[in-house]
Amino acid sequence: MTSRNTHILDSWREERRSAYLYRILARQEQASARGALFEELAQAADAQARHWEGLLRERGGVPPRYRPDLRSRIVGALVRLSSPRAMRPVLAAMKVRGMVLYAQPQPHAMPVRREDVGRRHQTGGAGTALRAGVFGVNDGLISNASLILGVAGAAPSSHVVLLAGVAGLLAGAFSMAAGEYISMRSQREMFEYQIGLEREELEEYPQEEAAELALIYAAKGIPEAEASRLAQHLIADPQRALDTLAREELGLNPDELGSPWQAALSSFGAFALGALVPLVPFFFGRGAAALNLSIGLTALALFAVGATLSLYTGRHALRGGLRMLLIGALAGAATYAIGHALGASLG
Repeated sequence: MTSRNTHILDSWREERRSAYLYRILARQEQASARGALFEELAQAADAQARHWEGLLRERGGVPPRYRPDLRSRIVGALVRLSSPRAMRPVLAAMKVRGMVLYAQPQPHAMPVRREDVGRRHQTGGAGTALRAGVFGVNDGLISNASLILGVAGAAPSSHVVLLAGVAGLLAGAFSMAAGEYISMRSQREMFEYQIGLEREELEEYPQEEAAELALIYAAKGIPEAEASRLAQHLIADPQRALDTLAREELGLNPDELGSPWQAALSSFGAFALGALVPLVPFFFGRGAAALNLSIGLTALALFAVGATLSLYTGRHALRGGLRMLLIGALAGAATYAIGHALGASLG
């Protein structure tokens, strides 16, 4: 089979799989307006599958009888057992359109101009990055403070405590950076794959894509005629159409796919900053004085982190700071006690 035929066959399978999952969603949502949307999307996917089947036959190929693959059957079973909303990330990864409906619990105004498309997605990025940075600092702070207290509890010299703290800082920071890089790289590859498929489908059958977009707009409360007019208006500009399809059908923002290297470096820096706080006194002091100063700095930093996180949780800053301080104190006390017990038994 030629590479072109293989591509056509893969696209045919993709549409057949989508139709299979859409019908499961339609049955799960039959009591709501989403049920009708997913049934129409299933019919549209069937039509697109027939398009690919026709191309394959023109080139002398014959598509096999479609059988849902294991992954599709497992996801379908999980949707039936739980709910479409609970499975939204998995369904979106399998390029099931309409998942953006579950991302917006309340109706919102639809764009009426091309310039307005995606504007509602352009806020919150800085806040999300700041929150992630605060959590990274908190991870480094608690983990390295606990490590230092655990080693100090075993009563070794300050040099050993310092060495353990530096090792904990580096090991934790590199581990966080590597994990964040892999996570972001995998996510970006998935998003790029989905957008690439959307681009191919837009080039192959733009009117069918416009019809699907109109269905999603209609499901959000836009009158059918207006939804169809808006979809046709957007589809006339291929780049804008791709951007809109990615946002409204896949729930993705093409401008915010994220940089794996940036995420890795940010995680490394945030964790290292937090892990450095309990370690600083041991660079300049020794013994109980350094340990007491380390505990004091860690307590102040924990309170500050908890108070900062209250900006996102909506809790009172004092309560958030005290709660984080209590959590850190319990972790530190536990590791110190364990280290002391091990030091006594092994010594």
